[in-house]
Amino acid sequence: MISFDRRWGAIVNAAMFQGAWFACVIGGSVWACIVTPLILLVHWHWLARPGEWRWWLGFALIGVIVDGTLVASGGLEIESGAPIWLWALWPLFATTLHHSLGWLWSHRTLAVVGGLIGGPTSYLSGAALAGIGIQPWAVGIEAGVWGVICGVVAWRLGTPGEAKPGERRQE
Repeated sequence: MISFDRRWGAIVNAAMFQGAWFACVIGGSVWACIVTPLILLVHWHWLARPGEWRWWLGFALIGVIVDGTLVASGGLEIESGAPIWLWALWPLFATTLHHSLGWLWSHRTLAVVGGLIGGPTSYLSGAALAGIGIQPWAVGIEAGVWGVICGVVAWRLGTPGEAKPGERRQE
């Protein structure tokens, strides 16, 4: 059985997420349906903490709501039907919360700023690679959504007395 220390686990986690991000964005829903369960299974087997699956499920639900609303309102212009590949990115992102991004949550202001900048940057990059349209107002909404998400995660995971990144704790 493979065992990763905290540092290598974070590196493997970041690499898996980034590879999955490109597979979903460039490969579309077909690749997302292949890669997402594979990455989640590998993560579950070697990296996941007890109860971490709840974060994956919660982010999947948030993604369907947020991105589904943006698609329905015309903020994201996707011609290929249901954006399964876009929704798949949310639970994949959730795999980074306790691992490659675990260090971030104790720095709440940085987490919020990272969400405000990183969220829309990811959407703009993904839209360019996937050939979809994104309205300027949708970029602003994504900035706000990701700023709030990262703030809430930092509040939840970065509070004093909680486990530091790499330490195990019950969810």
